[in-house]
Amino acid sequence: MRRWNVVIVLGCAQFVMVLDGTVMNVSISTVVVDLDTTVAAMQGAITFYTLTMAAFMLLGAKLGDVWGRRRAFVIGSCVYAVGSLVTALSPNVQMLFLGWSVIEGLGAVLVIPAIAALVADNYQGRDRVTAFAVIGAVSGAAVAAGPLIGGFVTTYFDWRYVFVAEVVIMIVVVLCARVITDATPRTSICIDLLSVGLSSAGLVAVVFGMLQSKIWGWIVPLRIPVIGGVAVAPLGISLTAWLMVVGVLLIALFIVRQRRLVRLGRPPLVNVEMFGISSLRSGLSVLGAQYAVTAGLFFMVPVYLQMTLGLDALETGIKIFPLSVALVLFSIVGTGLSKRMSPRTIVRIGQLLLVFSSLVLLGSATSDLRSGLFAAGMFLSGAALGLLASQLGNVNMSSVSAKETSEVGGLQGVFQNLGSSLGTALIGSILIGALSTSFASGVAESDLPAETQTQVSASTEHGVTIVPATDVPKIAEAAGLSEDDADQLAQIYRDSQLSSLRVAFFGLIIISLLALFFSRGIPSEIEVRRRTEAA
Repeated sequence: MRRWNVVIVLGCAQFVMVLDGTVMNVSISTVVVDLDTTVAAMQGAITFYTLTMAAFMLLGAKLGDVWGRRRAFVIGSCVYAVGSLVTALSPNVQMLFLGWSVIEGLGAVLVIPAIAALVADNYQGRDRVTAFAVIGAVSGAAVAAGPLIGGFVTTYFDWRYVFVAEVVIMIVVVLCARVITDATPRTSICIDLLSVGLSSAGLVAVVFGMLQSKIWGWIVPLRIPVIGGVAVAPLGISLTAWLMVVGVLLIALFIVRQRRLVRLGRPPLVNVEMFGISSLRSGLSVLGAQYAVTAGLFFMVPVYLQMTLGLDALETGIKIFPLSVALVLFSIVGTGLSKRMSPRTIVRIGQLLLVFSSLVLLGSATSDLRSGLFAAGMFLSGAALGLLASQLGNVNMSSVSAKETSEVGGLQGVFQNLGSSLGTALIGSILIGALSTSFASGVAESDLPAETQTQVSASTEHGVTIVPATDVPKIAEAAGLSEDDADQLAQIYRDSQLSSLRVAFFGLIIISLLALFFSRGIPSEIEVRRRTEAA
């Protein structure tokens, strides 16, 4: 049992890292009132937390090589605890932004790559497969339990207690870190600042562009941002598209820079030649797709549960809970199956199960979300994600030598952030686009007054804002509609939300099917061994 002490400590840190990205979403309305701020400001804080991690994840991985992975893990945990304490004591949104979005984000970029590298350092063979499966299960459980924990604590206590608990957990993690072995020697290198700048700016541009696509539009501008009193949509194209183009160009320059550093005999920030390894390329791609599906699912389901069905944060968390249970259970099942099946077989079973679960969820999309069928769909989704989680960490780490595991840990963090951002952006865009189309056509086909139809058509030309269905009659009556017309408009909006949910579930099916193409390079042999230094 003592040999599992390391993964218990690392798993506690992993749980906190992932939990923090989900727990705040269900507490936004309460935090807005408590800090006397706006929803827009809170969305900015949530977005910047992701951006901080995307910007500095590769640097955090490299610092782990320079300082030592256990030391980087401990320093990152301490920084994270300080950020959580600042967040818990925040008197205003500015302090929350500093504590959560900046300090916690900087702590996470040291902790997340170190976790993956330290698991690879402390376990070998079958134990390493099991350890990575545990970390994957912990991650999924934190994603699914975040809304439940956040909803319960916010409803019955205070949202600040979540961050106080994080401080306590991270203190315990730091005190127990001595059980972790850091077998990989430190490297004495000079980190190339230009590489840091190119990778950070490129990743921020791509991630921020993805996250804002549901507001600004992908190519055709929806809501044009105003900067300094000037509407910004260069050449009539959405700022999202420009940001992503600039981001891709910067990342391309980053890759060119890494190759130049290697030719000059200087250490690169990331050895880009690793992407020539088929198993690593496939493992990271499937990981990104997995997080895209997870993020998309956790965006659209709570939106419907809260905005259409009117469930509170705790009720929403309970509805999602079957996914968490299944994910933990099937991470264990996947580990057992790895004795008889190859990683590729298990991953493909998980991917096909994910497609099937999306079909079940699509079938459950009714006005009240058929409880039994919806629960079954969420359970099957968790089972699929659990099977993937049981394999991908070990596949990625086994693709490289011991000295490169920290870099791969950083790359995993990057692909997780990119996948999550892409999933949220794609599903968000599909959801809002389908809602706009369905609502506009529903109004046009109704017997509402012509003036009302014209007004709705004009107001939905650049998209529809997602609001609680119960608020629509009040908004309509404030705009001068009769009570009967307001109720009819609310029913049309409710039907449109359901229609957009179905379209979003179909989008999830497409993403899951496309992910099948990424798994071709996953190892087909049952035993996955780390590449030797010579390889």
